[in-house]
Amino acid sequence: MNIIQDLFGKSPFGPLVEHTKKVHECVEMLRPLMEALVNEEYDEIRKIQDKISRLEYEADTIKHDVREHLPRRYFMPVERVELERFISSQDKIADKAEDFAVILTLRKTKLHPDIMDKFFEFLEQIFQVTGTLLGAAVELKNLAEVSFSGAEAKHVLDILQGLNEEEWKADRLARSLSRDIYRLEDQVDPITIIFYEKMLLTLGAIANEAENAGDMLRTMIVK
Repeated sequence: MNIIQDLFGKSPFGPLVEHTKKVHECVEMLRPLMEALVNEEYDEIRKIQDKISRLEYEADTIKHDVREHLPRRYFMPVERVELERFISSQDKIADKAEDFAVILTLRKTKLHPDIMDKFFEFLEQIFQVTGTLLGAAVELKNLAEVSFSGAEAKHVLDILQGLNEEEWKADRLARSLSRDIYRLEDQVDPITIIFYEKMLLTLGAIANEAENAGDMLRTMIVK
């Protein structure tokens, strides 16, 4: 047995980056999912939901592996509990992406033409939020090498500042889309209105969880 490795443990930051990437794969599947909804391809929605479920499972597998092997003696520049919180925040992003996919399988809902463009605009903004988080989180290995300080840390903090702005834009779009949904009350049945709102809230939760994960990363840097 490698005595040095046994004493200090293995760095968890590489696997953490892999977890980040796998979570983002879950989110990327939302675009074809929405396209299938618009085209009323309900069998395709179920197939995509299965793919997202598989990706979420793979993300969970990485998460469990990271947690099980998170070294208790490894000399890390951040606290173990901070890494745990970051993993949990990212995990919720994948969970919400899967939740959205499951929601679309519950009924054969038609997306009203008046809100199609706004829904896709909102979805693209969600991608801006999660993509910004990905850009920051993939720097974890580099951050660890410089003890979460210096120019590398400042660069990631700048990225995270942009994440907050993108999430704010997502919130604004969500409020606008919500108003558009309720303007359809005279055109669609109440259950469909509720369903649209459920879709909106679940997508919005993805952006919120991404912002939370960014806040956890920021905490690791500024402490």
